[in-house]
Amino acid sequence: MSTTATGTLTDHLAEFQSAYDELKARGLKLDLTRGKPSADQLALSDALLTLPGDGEYTDAAGADLRNYGGPNGLPELRAIYSELLQIPVPQLLALGNSSLTLMHDVLTFAMLHGVPGSARPWVREETVSFLCPVPGYDRHFAITEALGVRMIPVPMNEDGPDIAAVKAAIAVDPTVKGIWCVPVYSNPTGAVYSESVARELASLEAADDFRIMWDNAYAVHHLTDWRPEPIDILSLAAEAGHPDRVFVFASTSKVTYPGSGVAFFGSSPDNVRWYSKWAAFQSIGPDKLNQLRHVRLLETAEGVLAHMEKHRALVAPKFAAVQEVFERRLAPFGVGSWGDPKGGYFVTLTVSPGVAKRAIALAAEAGVAITPAGSTHPYLDDPEDAVIRIAPTFPTIEDLTAGLEAFCTALLLAEAERSALPPVE
Repeated sequence: MSTTATGTLTDHLAEFQSAYDELKARGLKLDLTRGKPSADQLALSDALLTLPGDGEYTDAAGADLRNYGGPNGLPELRAIYSELLQIPVPQLLALGNSSLTLMHDVLTFAMLHGVPGSARPWVREETVSFLCPVPGYDRHFAITEALGVRMIPVPMNEDGPDIAAVKAAIAVDPTVKGIWCVPVYSNPTGAVYSESVARELASLEAADDFRIMWDNAYAVHHLTDWRPEPIDILSLAAEAGHPDRVFVFASTSKVTYPGSGVAFFGSSPDNVRWYSKWAAFQSIGPDKLNQLRHVRLLETAEGVLAHMEKHRALVAPKFAAVQEVFERRLAPFGVGSWGDPKGGYFVTLTVSPGVAKRAIALAAEAGVAITPAGSTHPYLDDPEDAVIRIAPTFPTIEDLTAGLEAFCTALLLAEAERSALPPVE
């Protein structure tokens, strides 16, 4: 039973209920569910609306970008992200606006055709399984489930997935074909993979067609002056004798406009040829004019980092607000534990087992929407019902603070209700 400076949580149940009743009477309508950029962040890229400019439609080589062709994407943009992602330009493609589309396509191609090293298309296997670090990214899990791939949770540590658990899962289950990874500021915990964990993943004794889905979505989304050392995962895999093991994904979705950005796919030469072969049936080439707009806006890798500093100035105070409200409202009652990420888009809050769904439901009744409980786990099933994802970026700081205050009121009531229950025999 949780204790506070003035007794147990149960002692405060009537107080919390009264505060919650007052909260419901306020008629709030606030949404903290998704990690979207705010309007102020989007405005940082509004020059895209007039770029590349009248009569500007050729690349550095003089190719007319209005026409078909250029399936690998604009070389100038690939060069910028080559530096940021530690991937040679020939092994990096600049494609459509969504990295999730690329992930879905890659898994679909693997199911239908297999990947380099496959004995057969994955769909002809009796079962295909993926390892899913938890807490993890709900959209990764949704893609996997939609394609009929069995998901196996493995614990997430501060430096990446629990390697012992990963090895144990692969050792007993030959159906495991891959693992989802968000190596920098992992969604939702903010964990940053260490080079030793990355090296272990690259060196795993696994099936020849085992793949690491390396979603580097937040590589440049820093909240502090600290900069994680970039991991050249493709070189690590090649050194380990598994050059085709890694598929790398990234995008400008939270750098410029999420709906009108550019997504990137990087891998070994064989994997790039494999992807290009099958992708050629669905597209003759990406929107190269949009890619030119991005080149004009961002200019260089240094330009991307400078642009992200403007994002940081807008976003970091919101993450600070999460820390301040939780420390002031929850810590005195010993309720919950939460991360203090150095980048990314989320804060992970862990509450008492069996409380997350109730707290989120109470918040919803009071007009505050929180990401549904279970979203951080495969099949929307958090066995402990304890993990809650907080998304601070989209609301104004005033609405964010009001939403957090209201949510804390709901959570305190849910924790006190649980504390008042008789112990289970």
